[in-house]
Amino acid sequence: MSGQPSPLDEVAAWGTPFAAAAVVRAGATVATAGDTAHTVRLASITKLLTAWAVLVAVEEGAVALDDPVGQPGCTLGLLLCHAGGYDFDTPRALVAPATRRIYSSTGYELAAGHVESATGFAFADYLSEAVLQPLGMASSELRGSPAADAWSSVDDLVRFATEVRTPTLLDMTTAAQFRTVQVPDLAGVLPGWGRFDPLPWGFGPELRGAKSPSWMGSSAPAGCFGHFGGAGTLLWIDPPSSSGSDLAAVALTDHEFGDWAVDAWPGWSDQVRAAYS
Repeated sequence: MSGQPSPLDEVAAWGTPFAAAAVVRAGATVATAGDTAHTVRLASITKLLTAWAVLVAVEEGAVALDDPVGQPGCTLGLLLCHAGGYDFDTPRALVAPATRRIYSSTGYELAAGHVESATGFAFADYLSEAVLQPLGMASSELRGSPAADAWSSVDDLVRFATEVRTPTLLDMTTAAQFRTVQVPDLAGVLPGWGRFDPLPWGFGPELRGAKSPSWMGSSAPAGCFGHFGGAGTLLWIDPPSSSGSDLAAVALTDHEFGDWAVDAWPGWSDQVRAAYS
């Protein structure tokens, strides 16, 4: 890449007041752009941190994925994969559990509340002690909803992406569930991108599957997983493959998700893979 422009340079052309990014390959940061120590609101990427903390609580025995939470038939695990049947941001149950993938911040707030009740810790404190502090994510903090109000930096999310790839806080079997499709074949609407059938989701992240278009890029393998946020933030992780792709990418802005992101993110993600795989 010497003497050639990096795809990461393009984040400065997204027209956002702030933008920073990093690419990680095999656990090592291979490229950065912008101020990677600057903190911004993650919006829905918060759900990845929350889900990891809930899985820590599962391994500690404080809660179980099949614990009943919410409406009849709903469980903690169904809430984590957006199959609990709840509305996006109201307490209404719109459908029976495990019948449709309805993207729901309410579901994550119910999940976090269940951990609070079981552990006796405020969820922000539990997240800090179970995930943020052990991973050295010193600039990260939950300042409100466990679905949308974590603040963090590119540097800290690189630490989290590395943890997800090579877990230290979870057993490998539990970590694999995080990125494995749960309740397969459910259709649903991915906010900002449209309806997909199926819309694959793990215990936290969206999976690319066969969806097109995908914010993760047309070159993203089916097992690519991650999350984007309404604050103009993204994190995706490619699964290891025999072709040598072992990449994760983080890009944070402080500009509300919109058409600019729909236009920019897929092509940018493809360029990152082409340049760094």
